[in-house]
Amino acid sequence: MRDVTIAYEGLHRVDGSARFGFGSTLSLSSVSGPIEVRPTLENPSQATLDIQIRPLAAIAGTDSKALATTLKSIFTPALHLAHHPRTLVQIVGQALCGTQSGSGLGSAGRGWNAGLTASLVNATAAALVNAGSVPVKGVVCAVAVGRLPDGTLVLDPEETELSRLAGSGCFAFLFSAVLAAEPLAASDVPPFSLLWTNYTTAAPFDVAELAKARELAEKGARQVWLKMKESVGWLENAAAPKVEVKTEAEEPAVAMNVDDEKVEI
Repeated sequence: MRDVTIAYEGLHRVDGSARFGFGSTLSLSSVSGPIEVRPTLENPSQATLDIQIRPLAAIAGTDSKALATTLKSIFTPALHLAHHPRTLVQIVGQALCGTQSGSGLGSAGRGWNAGLTASLVNATAAALVNAGSVPVKGVVCAVAVGRLPDGTLVLDPEETELSRLAGSGCFAFLFSAVLAAEPLAASDVPPFSLLWTNYTTAAPFDVAELAKARELAEKGARQVWLKMKESVGWLENAAAPKVEVKTEAEEPAVAMNVDDEKVEI
């Protein structure tokens, strides 16, 4: 798998934002909410989840809207939307890369490749962690798996390999301690379950191949989760207030006698 990069951008006027990348495949996501919702979108039983995906260039087309619907189906079961009824949770994803394959360029009919889709999913998960305002059941981690013409499966295919692939797909997993039967140690990777995949190949459907692709994706998703955990630790250290500790020699002397006439109220 390519180098994983996670950065918390601190965008203004949003509750949380994060940038995630697999090598040069980068995306940015922001989270706002719970905020006030329009009366036409108000849901009395749970918060309304609105996801918008923006390509690198041009305006959002049919492919971007389809991807937004996909991300909504992925994150709806991962969020406790019922905790904030009659509100809005808005997520905006932005592609930060684009190639001739059409990924991230908003090209109609070309779609978004599996690697960029996984990057957007992970950026959204990191933005939710950064916001902390929307309760979640766990952390969603996604990776892409590609199939070469000879049947070899590769994890996180690069942009230059897309034209040679005979199949590909994105696998999204939910990592949550709630799924564990017993309490977990701090160093353990929590159990996870498959939320969504769109793995397809040009060859006839093979259940064994799909199982191998999922097994490979699980290994990559664990690496993404560990990187997420590492980034959160860095985020907590960066957000911790700096406390200056003074020694007795540095502490200023305090006068014992106070003149009441000089005290102002």
